[in-house]
Formats: sequence, structure tokens, C-alpha cells
Amino acid sequence: MNVSSPRLAPPRRLAAASLLLLACGLCEPAALRAESGDPTASGQEYLDLGLEDLMNLTVTSVARKSQRVSDAAAAVFVITQEEIRRSGVTNIADALRLVPGLDVARIDANKWAVSSRGANGRFASKMLVLFDGRTVYTPLFSGVFWDRQDTVLEDIERIEVIRGPGAALWGANAVNGVINIITRPAWDSTGKLVSAGGGTSERGFAEFRYGSQLSAQSALRLYAKYLSRAPQDAVTGQEANNGWSALRGGFRFDSEPTQQNSFTLQGDIYHERLHDTYVRMVPAPDTLLHTTPVLGLNVLSRFKHSFSDQADFELQFYYDRTDTDLGVIKEERDTYDLDVQNRIAGFGPQEFIFGGGFRFSHDQLANQIPALTLTPTGEDTHLASFFVQDDITVYPDRLHLILGTKLEHNSYTGWEVQPNARLIYTPNRQHTVWGAVSRAIRTPSRGEESLSLYQPGPVPGVLIHLQGNDRLEAEELLAYEAGYRVEPTPVLSADLALFYNRYRKLSVFQPSLAPQPTPFGPLVALPFTLGNFGRVETAGAELAVDYRMLPWWRLRGAYSYLSFLSAEAQAGAQLGNLRGSSPRHQFSLRSSQDLSREVELDLWLRYVSALSFTDTSNGSAVGVPEYFTLDCRLAWKPVSDFEVALVGQNLLERQHQEFDSQELATQATRVPRGVYGKLTWQF
Repeated sequence: MNVSSPRLAPPRRLAAASLLLLACGLCEPAALRAESGDPTASGQEYLDLGLEDLMNLTVTSVARKSQRVSDAAAAVFVITQEEIRRSGVTNIADALRLVPGLDVARIDANKWAVSSRGANGRFASKMLVLFDGRTVYTPLFSGVFWDRQDTVLEDIERIEVIRGPGAALWGANAVNGVINIITRPAWDSTGKLVSAGGGTSERGFAEFRYGSQLSAQSALRLYAKYLSRAPQDAVTGQEANNGWSALRGGFRFDSEPTQQNSFTLQGDIYHERLHDTYVRMVPAPDTLLHTTPVLGLNVLSRFKHSFSDQADFELQFYYDRTDTDLGVIKEERDTYDLDVQNRIAGFGPQEFIFGGGFRFSHDQLANQIPALTLTPTGEDTHLASFFVQDDITVYPDRLHLILGTKLEHNSYTGWEVQPNARLIYTPNRQHTVWGAVSRAIRTPSRGEESLSLYQPGPVPGVLIHLQGNDRLEAEELLAYEAGYRVEPTPVLSADLALFYNRYRKLSVFQPSLAPQPTPFGPLVALPFTLGNFGRVETAGAELAVDYRMLPWWRLRGAYSYLSFLSAEAQAGAQLGNLRGSSPRHQFSLRSSQDLSREVELDLWLRYVSALSFTDTSNGSAVGVPEYFTLDCRLAWKPVSDFEVALVGQNLLERQHQEFDSQELATQATRVPRGVYGKLTWQF
């Protein structure tokens, strides 16, 4: 495959952008040289963070308990609120580009492909995503609709991202990683916030948040948010129909009536309009312009009781409702989920965390085109689980052994076991070494069980019929990981993660030469049936470096490498785009500077290597070129409660392609250069 190069040679773009990053910091800002005393700018706290501060950040996703990053035996990265603010992103999916090794690609103006360590796609199914403890993947394809995951970004406390398996605690589909989006408690966001802006791609957005301290023990937060995003042009250069508008609102109530008890009740409701362009080839070439209405709501409650510093109990329940008309299929889904967790320490050198849960989901589908159908039109699924983890202190403050497993029963494959073993060694405050061996599984989805999809065949008059399989087994991963964190000096830190993954029983299509009749008159079809025939081995490395060059200037770099060591399919099955859907190389460099106490400058340079896809309509190779891009944010705070920001995105070229969506024949587009302004007032 010959992948064409971008118009401007990559080395020239990289050199120009790198010189810009360095030139901005050659001279210390005069305002900072002239001033003395403690800094008051909001960004200074972010710039002052060293590795010790970063390693002391609290995370809960790795062990389902509060612990420091330095104590986590996993490749974990925390996106803080300050990083979200200074990055200039306008949505959660783009904020995930801050994570080393995470592959985030925009398909069009309202769709993303997000994955870790391979197997990316619009319907990527090996990442488990949580929003304040609520699982947001859809059983329709075991993936995530990223447009629906939103809130006021200023109310996000942090986003915890685990690269690698988290199945021993979080269960099925936590295969390549776990993303946990955590919002602030209501009492941490009291007062009013008003924010509005707009620009070229971000045509307009506005948000309002009101928080009130109801009493000494409780607080309430309300929010409303609106956005409108312009469509992106198709790769052919023509205008495309993929704009996006959304309106949402929600609340969060937190209460701590006693020191031992805490209670949270929160919910969201949203209405979106997603514009889509489908290229339909069966029974005849056709283009469908469709507006997808999305209605959804969710309510979550959580109760926690602390018996002592060494024992606590947590009970969580949520309800989630979605109603989506994709134009090719309509889905209504109701999900109920109950989760219980206990933590007990004090048994010598051991600490136990154990619990269980039950999830019930009901869907109602309506098939809207004859080329794509799912049967039956209504289905109930369940998931019951139990987990236990034992954290053993082998040597106090130095060596820990963590053993755990999750036992699940699901509607598709029955009982599944997902164990892991982790070891972490901290010889001193400057060095941390960890390793892990884990087994994770990915259960089949509703779509894989009952899919019937007709696509163009190799010759006129012949179609390809992709068929699901209600006897699929769970996909399996055996993962080996190792990591090293180091702080050689107070201003320099590095975090390295290595991995080797062995996937077995991957779901791929097996062809058959026996033709079958079709519902399209004289046409015949060659059946391709889904089966567990794929075997893949991957390896890679992820490196993050943090350098506080000067008190007012911080550089953060990241590089990731992914290699497919082997990929094979048995019995003539087709691996499809599994190998070429994720980049081999990714590079990121962020520069954050406080030019004065009122002015901030942030630059963000990114590189993503080329992708390679197979066009399912004719089997030809489709390339997505490598790209460099640069974002710039300039913010001015004349007073502490008011901020004016100007953000430029994808500045190095007029537009670039990031992905090629084959699913549902969605039209591939290019991400344009954009600029927007934003005003934020907190009072």
C-alpha cells in the first residue's frame, strides 16, 4: 500500500513547530522577573507540580480504593482539571489525547475512535469506560458512543486512565484499558459559572452551573450545557452532512450526615441531533443523509459507610435509558445496575477488597433497511459478578503483592474467570518498579450475536453476507506488563510501561463458497460467518516525561510504540482491519507557560503515524496518512474570576484525516484547522 504524504513534509512541520515551542521560552517573562512573593495565578499550581506531587495524586480505578499513583501497580495516568482547562479541548474524547499510548481519532464531527494498545475503531470493544462509577458501554456493540459522554468540563475533577487489563476488578470488556471520568463533589463547585464561546468548527457553545451549600453536611449542583459543531468535509473535499448539536442538563447532590456516612445522588438528561451520511451500496449505490435524534437520561445513587480506617462498605445503583434512531437501525435500551463493595484491612499484612454486582438490560430494536437487520427485535441480557482482591504487604513501604480475580456469568457465554497478579517494589522515593500478569475476556455483543449485513461482492450480481453467531465464545487476552517510574531530579520525571499481549479466540469472519439467495431479487450472496478464529500477539512501550524547565515553564512529552508481532486467522477467516487500525508511533509534546500572572500560553504538538485499512466493498487498500498537528491556547485573566481564552486547533495544515470508518459505511472526513474564543466567569 502506498500512503500519500501530507502536502508539507513532516520533518519541516516538526522542526517549525518545535522551534515555536522553544522560542516561546527563551526569555523569562519580565513580569515574572520583576515580581516576588507567592504566585496567585491559577495555572501556577499546575506548573509547580513535581513528580512527587503527581505520584501523590489519588486514584481509585486501579484497586477500587483510594491510593497514590506511586502505589499503583499498573500503567495509570491521571488527567487533572488544570490539564483539561489548559489543553483547550471542548469534549472528553479529545481530552483523552493527553494520555500517553491512548489512540484517539476523530472520524467526523460527532464520532470518535478511542482505544488503547490496538484494535481501534468506531465500535472499539476492548475499553471499559466509567462515568462516576456508571458503566457507559452499550451492549449493542460492547463499545462507547463518545458524543453522549459529556458534562461541564470545569466540573470534572480528574480522568483516570489505565492502559492494560483491569478485568480482575472491573470485569468483561476491561481488556485493553479502563477510563474512569470522575466529577467533583457538589461542595467543591459552589457558586455560579457561566461560559460561552464559538468559532469556526465550534460554531457555538454555552454552559451554566450553579452550586449551593445547602447545609454544613450537604451541597447541590445544577448544570445546563449547549453545543453546536460544524460538519467536516469529506475526504473527497466535498461538503458532508455530519454536524452536531446537543443540549443537556443535570444535577449532583452530596451529603455527609456523619463522619462515617456519605451519600451521592446525581443524574443527567440530554437531547442530541447527530447528522450522518451513509453510503449504501446494496441493493444499489445510494447516499442516505440522516439526522440521528438521541434521547437519554441516567440516575445514580451511591452510599458509603466507613466502619473504621480499615473497613468500609459501598452500595451503588444506577438506571440508564437511551433512545437512538441511527437511520439504519433504531434502539431503545433500559439498563439497571447494582454494585456492592467491601474493604477490610488489619488482618496482619493483608487488605481485602471484595464485592459483587448484577446488571439487567432490556432493548427494543427496529430494523430500518433490508441490508442490515438484527434479530430478535427485543432481548433481555444480564450480568452477575463477584470479585475479590488481596493486597499483601511483603515488606512494609517497599514490596506489595496483589492477587485478585473476577467471576462473572453473562447471557452470551456463561461463566468466565478473570484473574491477575501484580507486584510493586518501591526501594525509595525516587524509584518504583512494578509488573503484572492478567487474563481478561471480551464477551460477545448483541450485534455480533444476530447480525445480518449485506455488502457489495467481488463481481456484479454477487453480494457478501456478513452473519452473526449466537454460539460465539468470549475473546481472551493474556497480558504481561512491566513498568518503571523515576524522578532523577526534583524537576524531571519519567514513567515507562512495557507490555506483551496474546489475544485468542478473536471474533473474525470465516467465508463460505456456497452461495445463498438474498432478499434483493436475482442477486446471490457469499456468506461470511462470525467465529472465534483470530489469534494476535502485540507488544509495545509507552513513555511519559515531565520536565519543569523553569518555575514558569513546564514541558510534558509522551511517546508510544505498538507492534503486531503476529496476526493469523484459522480456517480461511478474515482479520479485517485489526492490524492497521492503530498507529505504530504516537508522539506528543506540551508546553505550558505563565507569561505573567494574568497571561497563560499553552502549545501542544502531536504526531500520529499512518494507518492502513481494507475497503470491504472491493478489498482494496485504503491509507490514512501520518499527520502532525499543533494546538495553541492563549488565556488572559484580568481578574481572578474571569478568563478570556483564544484557542487554535490543528494549525499546521488546513485539514487532515485521522481515521477511515468502515462500519455502517459512514463517510470518512477530514479534521479542519479551527479557532474559537471562550469567556468564562465564575462568581
